[in-house]
Amino acid sequence: MPYQVNQHGQERQQQEIERAAAALGRRRFLTVTSAAAALAFATNLPGSAHAAGADARKAVSDDPFTLGVASGDPLPGSVVLWTRLAPKPYESGSGLPDARITVQWEIAHDSRFRKVERRGETSAHPELNHSVHIEAEGLDADRVYYYRFRTGKWISPVGRTRTAPAPGAGLTDLRLAAISCQAYHDGYYTAHRHLAEEDVDLVFHLGDYLYEYAVNASGGARRYTDRTLPAVFDRETVTLEDYRLRYALYKSDPDLRAAHAAHPFLVTWDDHETENNYADDIPEDNSSSTDFLVRRAAAYRAYWENQPLRRPQRPSGPDMRLYRRLRFGTLAQFDILDTRQYRSDQAYGDGAHAPGPESEDPQRTITGAAQERWLIDGWRASDTVWNVVPQQVTFSERRTNSTPAYKLSMDAWDGYPASRERVLAGAEAAGVENLMVLTGDVHKGYAYDIKRHFGDQDSRTLGTEIVATSITSGKDGEDKPADWADYTGANPHMKFYNGRRGYVTVRLTPGEARADFRTVSAVTTPGAPVRTAASFVTEAGDQGLREV
Repeated sequence: MPYQVNQHGQERQQQEIERAAAALGRRRFLTVTSAAAALAFATNLPGSAHAAGADARKAVSDDPFTLGVASGDPLPGSVVLWTRLAPKPYESGSGLPDARITVQWEIAHDSRFRKVERRGETSAHPELNHSVHIEAEGLDADRVYYYRFRTGKWISPVGRTRTAPAPGAGLTDLRLAAISCQAYHDGYYTAHRHLAEEDVDLVFHLGDYLYEYAVNASGGARRYTDRTLPAVFDRETVTLEDYRLRYALYKSDPDLRAAHAAHPFLVTWDDHETENNYADDIPEDNSSSTDFLVRRAAAYRAYWENQPLRRPQRPSGPDMRLYRRLRFGTLAQFDILDTRQYRSDQAYGDGAHAPGPESEDPQRTITGAAQERWLIDGWRASDTVWNVVPQQVTFSERRTNSTPAYKLSMDAWDGYPASRERVLAGAEAAGVENLMVLTGDVHKGYAYDIKRHFGDQDSRTLGTEIVATSITSGKDGEDKPADWADYTGANPHMKFYNGRRGYVTVRLTPGEARADFRTVSAVTTPGAPVRTAASFVTEAGDQGLREV
């Protein structure tokens, strides 16, 4: 059933379209008139009719908390709390009326809510797909909290979160996890269930939270026999409704809900949240940028609606500033990047190719000039022990073989060597001593020494790169992929390569960082155990990975 809007809503959305078109002339955004575009570009505050109208809580007859709860982007006195009301998550409109619904929230020191720290009330608006983003303020620094939501007679599951320490706090231990690439149709979220049980303070999701590809009635590799997924999922996501429904499918998974409820998430996207291998306003098939920006606006809007993000990250049409900085005492600064929205188009197409004049053009960028300056300026001002960069695609050089005919990935930083050189030079000039890059995308677990010049293995090691394998993408995988010897032989700075599914945990202390690669044996069948495939340590002030 198509998404329905009333006449007042249509007029308001058309006004939004006209404003968006005027603002986006620089992006060759000419005219937009479709209902899908209207929804995608209606990015101002919810309409006054809904804000002032009757509260629709009584219309919620079924449990609206089917997608769980989440928290994220912790600051010393604040954290984002999220939920989305969806009693019928696989239907357009999620089974809710086109009206606002009042939601209460509370955050407490204990899971039984005997000592409530803060509580409040907000409205879940249909314009935002009845999502709720609470920026809970006035909290203690560096403290674990529990939170929940209520509407009508319904109470959400309880979530656990924590705030960041004060900027000058001498934090002695911080545990984090890095995850990426969770194609629903490639298997079960067993790794998320194990992640929910890990003792970590933060989870970084490094992209491909969902995939735009069709999911058939049996859930792809999940091969459901006890349920049938609706036909609305058996098509590629293009419209706002498509993306909203796909998030509902992913977030209805109990293992993913458990991971979100257990830990605060800090998220960034890669390509599949919108479309495979897009670059700025250029789609994968190099078709109309105007049409693609409408799709991108829909994807970005649905992303914000479904993630625990703050107000500055709320999109404006097809633009959304996702790169941001968080600090955890004097121990770590996190500079979260977006290497998809501002990049130059991939050289020589999207795949592997030999380096050449096109890829080595000094004007090419993977971050955009503004984000690149922001990153390097942030390093200059940093006084933390560790400078950690959570981002999407492989940063270190990754040659396909040891012959002169080797190829590189044009979609990774290898396709943007001038951009990588500027960043490495900036880190060196800023005096960054302990650099760690966290990466997703490639469905493999890698550990790299970041060399100042990858062509000279005797050059200085500026930091380390830890690449988290996928949660499911690529299906079960294997410990030693067929190209293991080629990659490890061609890249001596590559200290680890594993093709199983899972995640990485990292423990930061003032003296060292330890990375544990946690893998599961299978995702096409549920319930596989988790193990540590390898562990590496790098010492503060003496960068370079050592297996332990």
